[in-house]
Amino acid sequence: MNLKILIVTDGSPEAEKALAFSATIVQRSTDLPTILAFVNGSGESDPSQTADIIDRAIQMIGIDNAHTRVLSGELTEGIVQEAESGGYDLIILGDQIPEGFFSRIRGSSPGIRVAECAPCSVLIIRGDYPKIHRILLCDSGAGRSSLLSRLVLQLSDLLEGEEDVTVLHVMSQISAGPGVRGKQLRADAIELVEEHSPEGEILENDLQMLSKPGIHPLPKVRHGLVVDEILAEARGGEYDLVVVGAHPVRSPQSLLLDNIAHQILKRISRPILVVRERE
Repeated sequence: MNLKILIVTDGSPEAEKALAFSATIVQRSTDLPTILAFVNGSGESDPSQTADIIDRAIQMIGIDNAHTRVLSGELTEGIVQEAESGGYDLIILGDQIPEGFFSRIRGSSPGIRVAECAPCSVLIIRGDYPKIHRILLCDSGAGRSSLLSRLVLQLSDLLEGEEDVTVLHVMSQISAGPGVRGKQLRADAIELVEEHSPEGEILENDLQMLSKPGIHPLPKVRHGLVVDEILAEARGGEYDLVVVGAHPVRSPQSLLLDNIAHQILKRISRPILVVRERE
């Protein structure tokens, strides 16, 4: 399938890391990517500065005939407007973890603001992870389709290498519904699958969807608070990419991500893909 990608860059170190990470992904898409060069916030761009930013981006992603756009003004609004008008499937941008108490509380980094408002999936690059080898998929199975269903349907070009994919489901007593036995809250992934529990069926379905050449899936269950367990697994598993899901943006009054995705975005130090469920 075609994967329409919008890559945001301003020439900063964070943007350079995003371009390095993007290089492999854009080579797997049959559609040419678009480079969105953000030059400043004053509305007046320096042509030489703009040309340097675009030339550097083209050099790093390795596609000479990529589409280009120039953005000046408010960053988040400009990216979202371009994503809406261009019908993109994926936005890629570099970002830092919010620093300071109030920033962490508000989650006010540019990457988080874009993920909150974008109509499509958003890949936020943090840290030095230029290649995708190990992926952590955090699948709750909630909503009309599982996270993996959305990933395979919308962004399947990300999964065409020799990746190890861990499918994580967190069993939390706080969120356990009626009929969930105590044994299931302590079970591992294999036990849940063998018992045909609701969580086991989610994991089994995910593994079946990932049964394609070059993909090495592994189911995993952790027990505890969802956000804490996802962050602990991401830190301890040496993952190059963490994938979480979010519901559609339905109105200006409901721009915030699902709480779990938002909390992870505020605290995680690795590249994270927010898969947006479309209307």
